Formats: sequence, structure tokens, C-alpha cells
Amino acid sequence: MVYQPPPGARDLLPLDVAQKLWIEGRLQQVFHRWGYHRIITSTLERLDTLMAGGAIERSTVLQLKDAEEEELGLRPELTASIARTAVTRMAGATYPQRLYYNANVFRRTPESSHNRQQEFYQAGVELLGGGGWLADAEVLLLLADCLNNLGLSQWRLILGEAGIAQSLLSPFPEALKDKVRSAIAHLDRVTLETLPLSDELRSRALLMLDLRGYPADVLQQVARLELDPPQQEALNHLKSLIELLNDCSSMQGNFPLILDLSLIQTIDYYTGIVFEVVSDTAAQARIVGQGGRYDQLLGLYHPQGKTVPGIGFALNIEDLHQLLHANQLPQATAAINWLVVPENTGAYPAAFAYAEKLRNSTHLVRVEMNLDESDPDTIRKYARRRRIQQIAWIKADGLPMIEPLAKERINYE
Repeated sequence: MVYQPPPGARDLLPLDVAQKLWIEGRLQQVFHRWGYHRIITSTLERLDTLMAGGAIERSTVLQLKDAEEEELGLRPELTASIARTAVTRMAGATYPQRLYYNANVFRRTPESSHNRQQEFYQAGVELLGGGGWLADAEVLLLLADCLNNLGLSQWRLILGEAGIAQSLLSPFPEALKDKVRSAIAHLDRVTLETLPLSDELRSRALLMLDLRGYPADVLQQVARLELDPPQQEALNHLKSLIELLNDCSSMQGNFPLILDLSLIQTIDYYTGIVFEVVSDTAAQARIVGQGGRYDQLLGLYHPQGKTVPGIGFALNIEDLHQLLHANQLPQATAAINWLVVPENTGAYPAAFAYAEKLRNSTHLVRVEMNLDESDPDTIRKYARRRRIQQIAWIKADGLPMIEPLAKERINYE
């Protein structure tokens, strides 16, 4: 019998891990520079915790039960877990709280999608207690800094506004509102043209579908629509945010922005801006990250319903890995600095002692111990294939003989 990972799972080999850590390390550098601290939450959550925000479909959660038959789930995203932690374990904390994570998440795929991936890796931030367009700008500029620090080119930030979108949907009949919302979210023009809507509402739905493009043009179109006072305020907020981002673009470098008010989420989780990062470096556009503002979410987890504003984003490590693989990522695991070779069994203690001395250097030194009694030529061949830089031949009296290895081109095929 050949043992394989279960459907939807996969193993990461050393080079995969080295490349994943390179991406996470570059992102972590940015998070630290912006004053964010890492948080690690439980992989397992109560199912009602995951469902509370309305952001997750129950069918996508990998579920299990504990000994008391309580329903649990593997987290499909991090925001709900961090919101739950903030109002329980971090009660009384000083706000704003700037938090980041590198973590795995799990999502069940449809039964028809056999062997589709079900475990994913994400890195992201949550800015809790920061409201207003200044906090929005911080998170979007931080996101741009992350992508630029990775060396990712040809990406676009697609920016929407959940409050304005909800206001524009308000005239639609309740029986059809969700269908209109879903059709716009999925850019489904055919459904909008066939739904039983009046000519006026159909025109409105198709207009919403096309409210995307250069920010100044879209804002001009929206300004001509009838908005209630709260959504007019949201529009002014959006204008101020875009002006600030434009003013900061010289500092950030690459910051291509598209305003898309058809970017409607099919969940009630978001209360302000929503956004996606789309990369065009592959054959087709790929969403590599997404996020938004959620000012009511923490109140769902607080015993008295007290809430603080929040905004965050998540980047998909696998998508970034595929986009960066050709150029920026490491193409080999880290080289070993030393191979320590005991001359005979009597030299074993001295060899371990010498290896320990090397490892205790003030900087990272990678040291391997030779584990068999191969002849010297075989040992040298092994060392070169492993890109080991030096061999320390150890005698029983502890005296080393150091042999640097010349770099050679090796055909690994």
C-alpha cells in the first residue's frame, strides 16, 4: 500500500519551506517596521465563534467534535479568531492594537472538486481600534509596502466601499436584493439582465456593475447618484482617502489604484472600504490578497456588545509563491558550512566537541556530522553535492585538519 496525504493536503519539502519562509520573512520585516506585533490564535475554534461574524459559510469549515460533543472547526480565516481574542484575552488593552499573523487556515472544497487544496497559508494584519480614513490609509500603504518589499510587480489595488454599495442596493426589492448583490459581486451581467426588475432598477444594477475604473471618473459618476447622508459622508471619506494615497504615492512608489464600487462582498462582515490585490504577472489575473473595514465585528464577541473599529488584510502565501518563483525566491536550501568527520570511533567525542564549538559561533553556522565510515573520496563527493564549504577531519586526540572545498559545477540530474 502506498501511503499518501489525504485529499486536499500536501507536504512542503525543504526547498518549499525555504521559499515560504523567505516570503514570510520579507513580510514580517514590513510588519515590524510599521509597529505591528505577532499574534498566534488557536487553530481550533468553536463553530459558533467562526459563524458569528457572518463571514464564513458553514459548508466550507472542516468540522469535528470534542469529547463533550461540542462542535468545533478548523479556522478558515484569522479575523474572527483575532476578534474573539481581542475582546476576551486582551480585554482592557490600550487601543489601537496593531497585530499581524503568519498561519495556516483550512477550507473545505466542494465535493465535486476532488483533491483540491484544503490547507492554505496566510500572512496578514489587523489594526484594531483605528477608525477613519487615516487608519484606512495606514493599512493600504502597509499593504503596498509588503508587495514592494517582495519585489512583486504588475499588481493593482481594487478598492470598493461596502457602505456605499449597500446604499445603492437599498431600492431593490428584498426578495431580489441578495440575487442582485450576488450577481454584481460575481460580475454576472446575464443574471442582472434576466432578473424580474423594472427598467429603472435594471439600469441601476447595470450601472453599479460598471462603477469601476480611474478613481476620479468613478467618483464623478457616484456623485450624480442619490445617496443618503451617511453614504454621502462615506463618499467624502473615500475621496479624502484616495487623495491621501495619491499624495503618498511618491513615498511608496508603485501604488496602482482602481476604484471599483461593483466590488460587493456577499457577506455583511464589512462596513467601510473593501479591497483586493490583483496581480497580472501570470497568464491571467490572480487575487493574492483581500481585506476591508469591519467596525461592528468585535461587538459580536463582547459580552456587553461593546465594539471597537477594525480593518485588516490577508495575503495568500501560495499565490505569492507561484508569482515570485521564477526570480526572487531562493533556488536552493541554505548551504551547510561544515562537515565534521571523526577519524575513527575513538574520535567520536572529540568530533562532537568540535562541532559544538563551531555551532556556538556568534553568527549562525550550520554543521553536519558525518555518520558513516566512507572513504575520504566518497565523503568529499557527498560534501560537494550538499554544497558544504569545509570539512573538519578530527583525530582521536581532538586535533582537526581543515579542508576547504573548491566550488564545483555539479550535474544533479
